[in-house]
Amino acid sequence: MITRLLTSAAALCLTAGIASAEYKLTILHTNDFHDRFEPINKYDSGCKPEDNDEGKCFGGMARMVTAIEEAKARTDNWLLVDAGDQFQGTLFYQYYKGQTAAEFMNDLNYDAMAVGNHEFDDGPEALLEFVKLAQFPVLMSNADLSGEPALREVIQKSVVVDKAGEKIGLIGVTPINNDELASPGPNIVFSDPSPVIQAEVDQLMADGINKIILLSHSGYATDLAIAINTTGLDVIVGGHSNTLLSNSSDRAAGPYPDMVNGVAIVQAYAYGKYLGELNLTFDDDGNITEAMGDPVLIDAKVAENATVKARVAELSQPLEEIRSKVVAEAAEAIGGDRAVCRSQECSMGSLIADAMLDRVKDQGIQVAIQNGGGIRASIDAGPVTMGEVLTVLPFQNTLSTFEVTGVVLLEALENGVSQIEDGAGRFPQVAGMTYAFDASQPAGSRISDVMVGGAPLDPAKTYGVVSNNYVRNGGDGYKMFRDAQNAYDFGPDLADVTAEYIASQSPFTPYTDGRIKQK
Repeated sequence: MITRLLTSAAALCLTAGIASAEYKLTILHTNDFHDRFEPINKYDSGCKPEDNDEGKCFGGMARMVTAIEEAKARTDNWLLVDAGDQFQGTLFYQYYKGQTAAEFMNDLNYDAMAVGNHEFDDGPEALLEFVKLAQFPVLMSNADLSGEPALREVIQKSVVVDKAGEKIGLIGVTPINNDELASPGPNIVFSDPSPVIQAEVDQLMADGINKIILLSHSGYATDLAIAINTTGLDVIVGGHSNTLLSNSSDRAAGPYPDMVNGVAIVQAYAYGKYLGELNLTFDDDGNITEAMGDPVLIDAKVAENATVKARVAELSQPLEEIRSKVVAEAAEAIGGDRAVCRSQECSMGSLIADAMLDRVKDQGIQVAIQNGGGIRASIDAGPVTMGEVLTVLPFQNTLSTFEVTGVVLLEALENGVSQIEDGAGRFPQVAGMTYAFDASQPAGSRISDVMVGGAPLDPAKTYGVVSNNYVRNGGDGYKMFRDAQNAYDFGPDLADVTAEYIASQSPFTPYTDGRIKQK
């Protein structure tokens, strides 16, 4: 556990002598927006228009624009940044890729953005097209882009911006395991963030920059480590772990800002539900003397900008036919909460895994594995539309069938629970099998009591497995599946399979049945 060197609640005041002049800066920040251009419901999924009219919804670009404009009006000096993962999550991405994100971010005058793992979901090419459209710096310091010269020309490790006559250094960082989380291709090498960040900080300070902000798409735990392991940073604007840091919410994982080793760490959940607003005061030497603020909840109290709302509606027109189709009825809400599906059996995980296994049961397949990180939302009770299913499963993954031994299957399960402390997306939701795990044990020795079809797992036996093509090809650390026998990665789309399974049992009643137990 990382020891906090300095922690604050609602506000932190640091006094280090009387400065000859004060410099005030408000950092407005977003992270993990995931193409939620339309309002979301309490499950972070699509919100019905009638519910939005009744004030039951959150976020959406029309509200986000208003929130940002109002926040800018509260200060004389602002910086607007994003900590990555604008891409992926709704049909907007599947249809427009990064074009819509670039359009609105340009209109809002973002100052910079970090590259998130989902910016690589369609390979370096899609990221390149986005960066070409972006009228702001896109930053990533811990990636060797020498094998992707086109990206190397347009992505910077750091940048200096001028705000009210003061120069601010901005650095970007992305997950070190992007090759497991997304599809960056074989030509990009990612590295440990702390040494690279320190090198950038040292260079900026050598150039006379004494106010330095890191845009970190690395997760809250990694941000805490970066604050401990580096010197010279003032602020870390975080993303990737969808963490809410707040002084007013009972769901917060920590205070806002979380002061660690003199660094103000902030993060504002995800999906455009909050706008981070951090108010800073610096002395002449670039030291923070005051850091205070809180994320702004973007609920129905925030008015929707009429022009932006109309533009989003215009962009949504090509998507309507697909997503408005009702495919089934849900008797109760189907839980796809991120924190649950990445740590224990969740009803959405059981549904998806059962749907996969049901689809291929006549092919001699015995077990199904779905990575919890591939589950992106819940579905509320009532009519289930294809748009809702695609919000849960937005990645256009296909069913993959293959064969591995019991030894490999056990290795896969160990991988799945190896990073449960970090809320990693590799957590295995399963069907056709049961297992137990003990998170207090060292990674690699946490799994026990594995049963397949009611019989104990046989290490020497060959089992038929169904998963999605992302996992089968090594995503989320499942590298042991890359050499599987009789692999076929080109089955039907996972979202279609899930929709058809729900329809076959409509009205569908969600369930968990104890297939995953924690000791």
